Amino acid sequence: MNYSKKETSKKQKALRSKKKKVGKKLGVIFLKAFLVCMIAVVVVVGCAGIGIIKGVIDNAPDITSESVIPKGYKSTVYDSEGNKMQELIASGTNRTMVTIDQIPKHVQNAFIAIEDERFYEHNGIDIQGIARAGVTFVTSGFNKMQGASTITQQLLKNNVFTDWMEEETLGDKISRKIQEQYLAICLEQKYSKEWILENYLNTINLGGGTRGVQVAARYYFGKDVSELTLAESTLIAGITKNPTKYNPLKHPDKSLERQQLVLNAMLKQELISEEEYEAAKAENVLGNLITSSADRGVPVFSWFEDALLTQIVEDLMEKYGYDESQAWDLLYSGGLTIHSTQDSRLQDICEEQAIYSEHYTENANNILTFAKK
Repeated sequence: MNYSKKETSKKQKALRSKKKKVGKKLGVIFLKAFLVCMIAVVVVVGCAGIGIIKGVIDNAPDITSESVIPKGYKSTVYDSEGNKMQELIASGTNRTMVTIDQIPKHVQNAFIAIEDERFYEHNGIDIQGIARAGVTFVTSGFNKMQGASTITQQLLKNNVFTDWMEEETLGDKISRKIQEQYLAICLEQKYSKEWILENYLNTINLGGGTRGVQVAARYYFGKDVSELTLAESTLIAGITKNPTKYNPLKHPDKSLERQQLVLNAMLKQELISEEEYEAAKAENVLGNLITSSADRGVPVFSWFEDALLTQIVEDLMEKYGYDESQAWDLLYSGGLTIHSTQDSRLQDICEEQAIYSEHYTENANNILTFAKK
């Protein structure tokens, strides 16, 4: 055998080369095994995620046209001559339904521009809006959240997922959001954009206890929604984001700033012309507001009305089988039209005479004075 220095060196090099090759092979095998494991983990997690999402979707509530349309309407009492005497309003029912044809296009477009600019393009969810909101959330260090809900989703949130304010965990919110998006797609497959927009505009909270654009128009400007100017429409549309913060009667400056954003959005989306934009900006819209309850025609209950309502509740219980709670609920949120026998002129005379002090003894006058206080 040759044990020369040169030959030994050759053998050592060959051995080292062989070790390197073995090491490389082991490295490749390990890398392949790691990649296979990672792919398996991704597949398992993905399948689990799909299963969880499917479970959430399977538990989504069933929706029909009845479950989506706004619920609860104020009832109205009229006297014998058809004059409005009183409105009976429970919480969340101060609403007067109007059809989409009764809502001017500039009112519709004001809400679309600020709430859902791709309303007529998406299928219920706005992928572009969701992506934008996601990027903003990440780039802000998970501190700033932007809304990406479409008008269709907002309609579902207000009328189907009515307990969303009671969500306690992030998981609850995510589950509701997944169901909301799924049902939004389903809803748009069943109903037209016009139907969805009509019900949305009759549902939304617009501050001051109002629900829907018709009552908001009457409350803020003393006119029907069909009569609103562009400036007035954009002021009302701006309230939607935060009905307390942007209530023009309580926070006129903030409301006006928000209105400007709506006008800017409408101009950018070419929903109004430059001339219309400038005219709306120049209008003293805050000066158009009705600032007193008396000017809104808010009536005070009379003794006759108190007795009338009690009689109606008793009739509902006796003739139609309602219990007392159901009868009062129907009276204040069933959208009833009640025609009474009251002659308002005679009623006014009776009430004036009832408080005329000369008709009473001294003791009765003392009681009457105390009652007035």
